[in-house]
Amino acid sequence: MRQAVIVSTARTGLAKSVRGGFNDTHGAVLGGHAVKHAVSRAGIDPAAVEDVYMGCGFPEGATGNNIAREALIWAGCPVSTAGVTINRYCSSGLNAIAMAAQQVMTEGTDIAVGAGVESISLVQMGGVNLKHFTEEHLLAVKPALWMTMIETAEIVAERYKISRERQDEYALLSQQRTAAAQAAGVFNDEIVPLATKMKKLDKATGQESMVDVTVGRDECNRPDTTLEGLAALKPVHAGGQQVAQGQYITAGNSSQFADGGAAVVVMGDDVAAKKGLKPLGIFRGFAVVGVEPDEMGIGPALAVPRLLSRHGLKVSDIDLWELNEAFASQLLYCTDKLGIPMDRLNVNGGAISIGHPYGMTGARLTGHLLLEGRRRKAKLGVVTMCIGGGMGAAGLFEILPG
Repeated sequence: MRQAVIVSTARTGLAKSVRGGFNDTHGAVLGGHAVKHAVSRAGIDPAAVEDVYMGCGFPEGATGNNIAREALIWAGCPVSTAGVTINRYCSSGLNAIAMAAQQVMTEGTDIAVGAGVESISLVQMGGVNLKHFTEEHLLAVKPALWMTMIETAEIVAERYKISRERQDEYALLSQQRTAAAQAAGVFNDEIVPLATKMKKLDKATGQESMVDVTVGRDECNRPDTTLEGLAALKPVHAGGQQVAQGQYITAGNSSQFADGGAAVVVMGDDVAAKKGLKPLGIFRGFAVVGVEPDEMGIGPALAVPRLLSRHGLKVSDIDLWELNEAFASQLLYCTDKLGIPMDRLNVNGGAISIGHPYGMTGARLTGHLLLEGRRRKAKLGVVTMCIGGGMGAAGLFEILPG
């Protein structure tokens, strides 16, 4: 069968939602910037891209139209290039890459783009009405579908005895790994700086102004984090259906709200060979699974075995893991259950320290896995995450040497 190879990746830096550099930047710009530079890095004509698959956790607020179509036009692709927006919440970007790869493998598409984007600033926190209206029947049979993610993380911590101390210790490790990676310039070959305008509030006068900024690095990391500081943070008040008062989840051991876009270029291995391109890696497989919505964070613990079993692999066969850090509680449960070695997991930190623009994260993790895997001479890598509403997803990639 024809193989789907990934030949390039590009992304924005991750900016803090509301307070960061992308707090007034449209999703089409974030996604378009990533697509434009991934295509440029591949050295291909934008007109050669047949379709752009773009993940977005809240597409209904990102644009009045199809955010993938808007982003690809912004990127300079011609009107002959098609685009489709994909929503599987936190796995949307990974799902987009899988769909692009499957199209290349089975439908004869020569070149496609898999991408992800999210503007939490302008959508979830920007006044767009995203209220999850309940539905009478579903509310009766599965009320946990409307649980907040904080509630589900609290439930995972309590149900599976993941202590606050362990969560804070892992959060500190994530911050330390990201700080070390930033100091070493590890993310420099992923990020393409984006000049934009940021809304700035003068606290003294209350006046808002627009200022020119360039986001050229991830903004969320807190390198001065200490275990004592994390332990001093008060739990977030869950206040939901089953968890009235938080005990475990804090701003320090949870993923950070962030805005950004990421993209990879996927093509047939025959096309890459004709063009003389040396791929970063090969898409090998994708699996999803459903779990109870009230413990949605455990999704990777079930999705990963399903994925690996289809390919005759064991956890020990995987050289590098990117397991999205939605919350330290769910990450620790999943790593315990799967037996993932900590020295192969999120080696440069994750969403706790870098940030989590929902629909973008899977695309960012894929690009990072391939680049970091090449640096480490890894052979196989897995990207996996939990998904709001009670699901898990996992993608398998073969990493190719430089």
